[in-house]
Amino acid sequence: MEEHDMKEDEEGELNSSTASSFVNSEGESDNDYFPPNSTEEEDSEENAEEEEEEEEEEEEEGGQQLIQENDQEEYDDMWLSKDKKILWSSSNEVAGHYVPPRIPSSGPTLYAIARIKSPETTFNLFFPDNIIQLILDMTNLHGKRTLKGWVTLTAQELRAYMGLLILAGMYRSKNEATLSLWDKEMGRPVFAETMTRGRFAYISRALRFDDEQRMPQRHQRNKMFPIEDLWLKWSSLLPKMFYPGRDICIDEQLVPFKGRCPFRQYMPSKPAKYGLKIWALCDVATSYAWKLEVDTGTPPEGQRETNVGMRVVLNLCTALEGHTVTVDNFFSSIPLALELKKKKMTLVGTIRKNKRELPPQLLQLTSRLPLSSEFAFTNYMTLVSYIPKKGRNVLLLSTKHHEPEVAGEKKKPKIILDYNKCKGAVDHLDRACGAYSTRRRTLRWPVTLFYHMLDTSCFNAFVLYTQVNPNWNSQKLYKRRVFLSEVAMALVQPESHKRRAKNPPVTKNLTVTDGQQAEVVVHPRRRRQCAHCVKRLRASNSCSKCDKAICHKHTKATCFNC
Repeated sequence: MEEHDMKEDEEGELNSSTASSFVNSEGESDNDYFPPNSTEEEDSEENAEEEEEEEEEEEEEGGQQLIQENDQEEYDDMWLSKDKKILWSSSNEVAGHYVPPRIPSSGPTLYAIARIKSPETTFNLFFPDNIIQLILDMTNLHGKRTLKGWVTLTAQELRAYMGLLILAGMYRSKNEATLSLWDKEMGRPVFAETMTRGRFAYISRALRFDDEQRMPQRHQRNKMFPIEDLWLKWSSLLPKMFYPGRDICIDEQLVPFKGRCPFRQYMPSKPAKYGLKIWALCDVATSYAWKLEVDTGTPPEGQRETNVGMRVVLNLCTALEGHTVTVDNFFSSIPLALELKKKKMTLVGTIRKNKRELPPQLLQLTSRLPLSSEFAFTNYMTLVSYIPKKGRNVLLLSTKHHEPEVAGEKKKPKIILDYNKCKGAVDHLDRACGAYSTRRRTLRWPVTLFYHMLDTSCFNAFVLYTQVNPNWNSQKLYKRRVFLSEVAMALVQPESHKRRAKNPPVTKNLTVTDGQQAEVVVHPRRRRQCAHCVKRLRASNSCSKCDKAICHKHTKATCFNC
């Protein structure tokens, strides 16, 4: 029994020694090969590493969250346009600073100043000899072809005809019949002294500005063919006489006309409704018509034009640089503002709500109070949304203003105040031309356009003359009426004197029935109320001593001896 136990102990020691010798022979310790607590140590190390990674991730997430909060605060002030192309800011920190460039001094040019001597010479700047000769050639050509007994029209007679038109406009007789103007009792003597009513009607009937035989060929090229040459020569003179100031205005005019015309337009917002549309560029300070362009609509066999407003503004501003253009929402747009920037020009105008470049935040009205304003800025442009009353939103675009300024009791933005000051230049031109208009009733649109040229020339000439002579009739409130009267009489007098030379007044030796003997001067076509008649009776004879009008009943012829 004891031997058996001793063998087992020896075998156990041998097995343990062999096992230890085997493991040591591999070069590894017992703890390395059979580690008793290795999983617990590894788990603790992995947990520490995970905790460190989680702490780093939390720190990174906290930093990112802080950055996002700061970015969110910055992006709250940024508004994206509806087309996702323009980023607007509610703060003017991104706006630039506008420095107006230098421009020539406004007023009449040196060419005009050297030729302005009187109201007549000022008017003749717009109707020089070459334009008068063009009208004479075409009118005489048509008169010889179509009218029997046509007498050649001269330059003096044509200017007298234009003077009578100006006089009729000065008397505000544009709607008065021609027969009434030449009436012996109710008419005005200056019309009959200048030319007969038949001659005036004959000239109006034959008035032409182009050769009709060339018209069919030119009609395919331009709708303005009946008056194209005259219009181009006349409109080229407008910018030659005057240089506009810093502020200019562009708008449309409507010349009233209801006859047949290939480009007659209907504008319900205008008083006349039907007529010829003209794009006009005017100086804001004086309303001088600096450049005009007739809107002929879609060209023959052409496609409908897009971006008409932008094209019109760029065409009218071709020769200008450094000015501020004021327009309404028909013309204004973001692309137009960028194009004007290339010419160092700024834009101020209302803008339509359907433009894709606007941010939606400016169109919201639910949370807006009356008399409140919202601004949006970029580096070059400024938008303002003004609520004059509940439910109404006024949007304006400006490249001139870069500050959120408001003024007045109604807290109107400075952009709106400047726009209101400059927007009425073309409307003032319309009112001024309409007050003393030379328009007569006609069914031919070229003649209507010619009347408009006369009206515009008279107003522009008045502006030039008063700029050169600021003290001329400064105390009178009706200076323009006086100016028109002097222009018209200067145009009329040469022809009137010519007619008087052909028909001198007749002198008769007559005796008045009360026994007084005197020479009576007979003035043809000059009639006054008889001084001795109780009833209304107009007489052409007058006493040479007392200059009283006497009729044939109160006169008696005597010879020189008696």
